[in-house]
Amino acid sequence: MCRSIKRLRQPAGIDPTPDEIEQAARQFVRKISGIQHPSSRTEVAFQQAIDEISIVATQLLQDLPPLQQPRRKQQTEEIAS
Repeated sequence: MCRSIKRLRQPAGIDPTPDEIEQAARQFVRKISGIQHPSSRTEVAFQQAIDEISIVATQLLQDLPPLQQPRRKQQTEEIAS
């Protein structure tokens, strides 16, 4: 959907910062609203959407297990043995 939003879910020990979550939420709101720079008429709704999406995204990332480390190195070692 939005190529400029980077994946924030990472392996254990690598948590996204609140700023990274907010930036992803801002990109999402820009994409779905079609507004790149909110006007004074749209600024409150735009920021409210960013704030709410940031909260939900933070909760989602906390509820999901961390990504598994890639098994590529382990599989390569097993084949070599």
